[in-house]
Amino acid sequence: MAWRESFNVTPSIHQNPIPTACRVGNVLFTSVIGGRDPETGAAPQSIEEQAANAFRNLANILAAAGAKPSDVARVTVFISDPSARPHVNKPWTEMFPDEASRPARHTIVQGGDGPSSVLIEAIAVIQ
Repeated sequence: MAWRESFNVTPSIHQNPIPTACRVGNVLFTSVIGGRDPETGAAPQSIEEQAANAFRNLANILAAAGAKPSDVARVTVFISDPSARPHVNKPWTEMFPDEASRPARHTIVQGGDGPSSVLIEAIAVIQ
C-alpha cells in the first residue's frame, strides 16, 4: 500500500479536487461527510434523514478504506441548529452502541448556506 491513499466514495465525491477520505498508514481522515442519500445522492429535507445518511455514508467510507466503526477515534459533527443534536444522537448510538467504547465527539453549531443541516468528519486508526 502507498504511504498515502485517497478514496472517493459516493455520494461524498467533491466537485473540487478533494478526496472523500485519505488513509496515511493505518490512520484514516475523512473530508466532510454530508447527509445525502447513499444510493440516490439526493439531499433529504429532514434533519433525521440527513443525520442517519451521514452515518451510513461514514460506514461506507470506512468499509472502502478497510476500516470499521470500532476503528473510529474521533468524530466532529457540524449542525446548523442546536435542535439537530438529538437527531444526531440516534444514528451515533446505533453506530457506536457501547457507551464504554465510543469515539471522542465534538459538535459545532454553525449556520450554513447549503442544503445540509448535518455534516460530519472522522478520524480512524485502523487495526
